[in-house]
Amino acid sequence: MMLRIIAFVLGAMQLAGCSTLFDREVEYGLVKPERFVVLHAVGYAPISAQQGQDAQQKMLQAMKASKLDAYKELTEMVYGQKIDSTNQVKDMVLSDERLSASVSGVITGARVVKSYAVDDVYVTELELDFAQVYHLYQNIRPRQTVKSVHYY
Repeated sequence: MMLRIIAFVLGAMQLAGCSTLFDREVEYGLVKPERFVVLHAVGYAPISAQQGQDAQQKMLQAMKASKLDAYKELTEMVYGQKIDSTNQVKDMVLSDERLSASVSGVITGARVVKSYAVDDVYVTELELDFAQVYHLYQNIRPRQTVKSVHYY
């Protein structure tokens, strides 16, 4: 029995020596899109409705809220929205209808184009240039394709 195990192990080692795992070289090339899209989003926030002790605090809160609203708009453009809806019918009459929407994602590389107040509303304009996003992600996780394979 021991002789069979030794013969099996030696046979497996000989077959592993003939493996094709280490006798090729793969050359990769970068994949770059032909063109890049630029997305624009606008966020709004009412100034007087903000919580704060004075006008300056309310303005700062509105600035933050309008920027977050603009980022939400960009996220909706990039990732889409998840819509949940429920309807309830009683005696063939619509008695209750509920609708909720959510968005989730990470936006990297957006920049503030303009930020300003108009009457009692604070407005923030954002821009997301996918050329910038492409360059950011090439540093982290380059998108590659097989360019050529050389066998030895």
